[in-house]
Amino acid sequence: MGEIRVREVPRRYHHGDLRAALLEAAEEIIERDGVQALTLRAAARAVGVSHAAPANHFGDLTGLLSELAAIGYRRFAHALQAAKSSAEGSGERGAPAMGRAYVNFARQQAGMFALMFRSERLDMSRPSLRAAIDEARQALRDAASMRPKDAAPPSPLARAAEAVALWSLVHGFATLLLDGRLDGILSALPAGDDVDTLLAAILAPRHR
Repeated sequence: MGEIRVREVPRRYHHGDLRAALLEAAEEIIERDGVQALTLRAAARAVGVSHAAPANHFGDLTGLLSELAAIGYRRFAHALQAAKSSAEGSGERGAPAMGRAYVNFARQQAGMFALMFRSERLDMSRPSLRAAIDEARQALRDAASMRPKDAAPPSPLARAAEAVALWSLVHGFATLLLDGRLDGILSALPAGDDVDTLLAAILAPRHR
């Protein structure tokens, strides 16, 4: 008797917000299979609607990717803002808290993180995406500039330099981690040390 193959049945869209359903399906695809696997047809098939349906809401694949990236940037901004608020409540400097939030976001939503920084796949002129990116950048600047209340305020150049330096550090760390480039270093760490303690050690000398 031959092997019985079970065909995956797509979800069927019945009512409600088709645009939101398509975005949800698109996110599932990139998290499971990567950004390169997402097409308008794949999103439509996952929801169970016609292949033309996504175009009615997003125009083309770039539109769908851009709106999905905007969702990612808003989540990202909220994660950074939450880290900043937590640091303020505990008396911790903002940079280490933000660094942890940045890397955790990348680890937990790797597909979304990869999409957000693939500008060649995005329409950077879309208002929703621009607004979400600006929100995330402001959250990054705010967290990076946290300092004791009695400290002198930094100059605009110093504030920008600190934000860019911190961004470069944590983004580079997150990218190396997701690409598996840190596996050798992590496996050689002493017992009890891991990704979190390594990141904390990297951030600590810069923000004592």
